[in-house]
Amino acid sequence: MQSPSDWPILVISVIGAIILVEAVRRVLNRIGRKFALARHLVEHCTWPAFVVAAVLAFNLVFGPDMFGDSPSERALASTVERVLGLISIAAVTWLIVQATYALTDIVLDRLVQVEGERNRRARRIMTQIALVRRIAAAIIIVLAVGAMLFSFPQVRALGAGLLASAGIAGAIVGIAAQPTIGNVLAGLQLAFSDALRLDDVVVVEDEWGRIEELTLTYVVVRLWDERRLVLPVSYFTQTPFENWTRHGSRVLAVVFLRVDWSVPVKKLREALYEFLQDNPLWDQKDWTLQVTDVLPNGLVELRALMSAADSPSSWDLKCDVREFLVDYVRVNFPESLPRFRVETPETRVGMVLEK
Repeated sequence: MQSPSDWPILVISVIGAIILVEAVRRVLNRIGRKFALARHLVEHCTWPAFVVAAVLAFNLVFGPDMFGDSPSERALASTVERVLGLISIAAVTWLIVQATYALTDIVLDRLVQVEGERNRRARRIMTQIALVRRIAAAIIIVLAVGAMLFSFPQVRALGAGLLASAGIAGAIVGIAAQPTIGNVLAGLQLAFSDALRLDDVVVVEDEWGRIEELTLTYVVVRLWDERRLVLPVSYFTQTPFENWTRHGSRVLAVVFLRVDWSVPVKKLREALYEFLQDNPLWDQKDWTLQVTDVLPNGLVELRALMSAADSPSSWDLKCDVREFLVDYVRVNFPESLPRFRVETPETRVGMVLEK
């Protein structure tokens, strides 16, 4: 029998559950200033927790007789119960996935702060965690969808038939989803073989960039000019690509300078060393200035080589060194600027007469 107080109690229960979650959120928000777990739980789980609390409170208080005793009212109540069951499964699934992300974010935050020689290993673990939690989220969602489907008696009755035809259906689905499955397996292969990591510096399709995102199906490369190149994961298992940070983040910067034969290489080398010592982009390890070639046009090729901690620093260091060498030669040794000598019949006759 329907009671007049049923609906007010239902509304009060839902509001009370929401207020309780809000109180917990405020407490976690304060604790989050010191504890990373509380902060990430607030970031990821606030809205899922509100939905779960409201739905569970509704489920606990709601009864089939709240709509009345007539057949149509009982049918409506049954429909509401089924919808609430589906919403409950979806809300709990949402909360579990977000809680998983909150827990793994603690580890990811610590790994982001790792620098130096341990940075490469930290980025490998970050890549693996990111892929594994995506796979875990996909599995949880698939299981939730299965639970939602089997909450219908008609689907449950077809269970035996579905199991009997699972082999044929699996083969059909496998053929249809072959590219997607191939990309997922390729993503796992990249992550756990350490061939590619988040923030790796790569050259793909003649473009230089960093690995910004690595998912189960595609990889996002952030190019040097802030464009994004999106490639399927299988691209990196089937096509050769350059990985500049495969075994470390250090990169050698190279600058070529083509000048006249009269350039004083020794003084230029000393000036370069003094400049590098004052440049914060140089990692204080490797450097050299060498004469690497004599070009057919009569110029001498100098190569300046310096090491930097990472590729962005390497690029900036190259620009700084190139600018310094150009200014240094122009100001101190203008006679060593590139000059092209041309011999004409008139100059050849003049040389003969001088002899």
